[in-house]
Amino acid sequence: MKSVLTTAIAAADSASRFPSSSDLESVQGSLQRSAARLEAAEKIASNYDSIAQEAVDAVYQQFPNGAAGRQPRQCAVEGKDKCKRDFVHYLRLINYSLVVGGTGPLDELAINGQREVYKALSIDAGTFVAGFTHMRNRGCAPRDMSSQALVEYNGALDYVINSLA
Repeated sequence: MKSVLTTAIAAADSASRFPSSSDLESVQGSLQRSAARLEAAEKIASNYDSIAQEAVDAVYQQFPNGAAGRQPRQCAVEGKDKCKRDFVHYLRLINYSLVVGGTGPLDELAINGQREVYKALSIDAGTFVAGFTHMRNRGCAPRDMSSQALVEYNGALDYVINSLA
């Protein structure tokens, strides 16, 4: 699993050198932000369903007939359930990434190959971008979590949004 520590060591190894001071500073910065990441992970872990449901509602409000507007959604309940399931899956991986301190879980279990899967299933990634953007914009410090924890959470959401765009 990729984390800041394993990434720094692997980079130094591949360059046939010991970790540099900048490598160690990167690891130290990650360790200093670990409390905020863990706070964010704890907050989203206790609210997977409600966060995902708000994202689904935002997606269906913005795209009632799908992002491409191809056809009216005939199975709205089934579609919403599948959409929520996918958002919860991503939230769990974001949670895991926050705990680990790197994007490894997201890269390995969600991002690699996601465009091809969505294209094969005729799913417009724009709907997921809209949902994740809503999640990012909805977060509020100190109501939901501390400002530093919100920065870490929003960073993970931005990572997912950029991978889908």
